[in-house]
Amino acid sequence: MPAPSLSLIVSTLRSAGCVFAEDEAELLLTAATTPAELTAMVERRAAGLPLEHVLGWAEFCGLRVAVDPRVFVPRRRTEFLARQAIELAQAAGRPGRPAVVVDLCCGSGALGAAVATAVPDIELHAADIEAAAVRCARRNLADFGGHVHQGDLFEPLPPHLMGRVDVLIANVPYVPSRDVELLPAEARVHEPRVALDGGADGLEVMRRVTAAAPGWLAPGGSLLVETSGRQAPHAVRTFTGNGLHAREASCEELYATVVIGTAPLP
Repeated sequence: MPAPSLSLIVSTLRSAGCVFAEDEAELLLTAATTPAELTAMVERRAAGLPLEHVLGWAEFCGLRVAVDPRVFVPRRRTEFLARQAIELAQAAGRPGRPAVVVDLCCGSGALGAAVATAVPDIELHAADIEAAAVRCARRNLADFGGHVHQGDLFEPLPPHLMGRVDVLIANVPYVPSRDVELLPAEARVHEPRVALDGGADGLEVMRRVTAAAPGWLAPGGSLLVETSGRQAPHAVRTFTGNGLHAREASCEELYATVVIGTAPLP
């Protein structure tokens, strides 16, 4: 079977609605090892499967992160959340006492991997409710000594972490339930709804995390969540209401908003 040409792949992808057809075609050509595999990959992408699921990886913070089918694909805007977490982890570490970092709702573990790459000497834990995500995150975090747990939010974390977490990253879902059906098919069909649906106003999971976070944070430790610009003031009030000193950070380039809440010092 002859391999499809670059021009044919681009034409096929463009007809399927892929905006960056040329770039995607180059990636598929590089990833495929046989003409048959290339043909199958092009067909899967043209059928609407996310490019990252077709390739088996996503680029995130300069890393190639494995992303399995039915696992949430890390977004480029979330690199801003990673940068904020990296700065806090760097500040929290002390000689002989590595910073404790938890990646909650971890999906593929991309955030934990980004922090561990930039700040190698950390104690890293991650958790997700989805079994497919946990399997994927375990592969991505194995080289960093990361511990990945399966369960709902804080429930699967080891109790010895209570009161010790310096950086708690919670990339919670924040799309309002009524808006999930408006998402691109790549997301709503091929990614788990639990990773997208944030409840009636998009903030239900965030509220659950924020209510429990003070019991897990070390004094001066921080909780970070990604949210929309519209939701950020509500998130700030929720953080403050749970005893955290809250601030909002944003990045226009990535169209990203992060709310950071810090536990008070004694």
